[in-house]
Amino acid sequence: MAVEREVVETPAGEAAVHWHRPAGRPRLVLGLGHGAGGGIEAPDLAALAAALPADGVAVALVEQPWRVAGRKLAPAPKALDTGWLPVAGRLAAEGVPLVVGGRSAGARVACRTGAATGAAAVLALAFPLHPPGKPEKSRAEELLGTGLPTLVVQGEQDTFGAPAEFPALPAGHRLVGVPHAGHGFKVPKRAPLGQQAALELLVGAVREWLAGLPA
Repeated sequence: MAVEREVVETPAGEAAVHWHRPAGRPRLVLGLGHGAGGGIEAPDLAALAAALPADGVAVALVEQPWRVAGRKLAPAPKALDTGWLPVAGRLAAEGVPLVVGGRSAGARVACRTGAATGAAAVLALAFPLHPPGKPEKSRAEELLGTGLPTLVVQGEQDTFGAPAEFPALPAGHRLVGVPHAGHGFKVPKRAPLGQQAALELLVGAVREWLAGLPA
């Protein structure tokens, strides 16, 4: 499958959208941002981009401006949001329902800005509920306040917040745990669930959730 790279100008610099399109007109666009410690090559993002076009979903993997510029450290949340909003506007211009999301810091951006982008729903992969070892510094408010249908897919061994640590979720929010998986959805070699099976579980949960969203 050919990948189309598109540059989008933002107040924070150039962002890059890597399009993974279905054969025909998509039924929806899923825009996914990366985390603060890596890029769009993350296994969870790559697995979704490979699988979902077969379902008629156009997957847009978004490189934030700081990453495109070659910087190693992500900027503050406000700057991340500034770099994301114009990209979400471009994705919405496809003329089909838009679902925004991302992994880790990208999930936080999508949660904070989802309603402002006009998105239909939010996908939060490995949402960093708190810094490792600091559960008192909760970011739950960002997740709980999306105001949109929201799916959280979380590794059960995620040091940024395991599923059991999450507060009660409001109506329209759903939480799916991936057994034995850490923050990057990597599972130990001796785990009863293999790495490929973990990613397939993640993709299956997202696929089922997207299929159930209102048309």
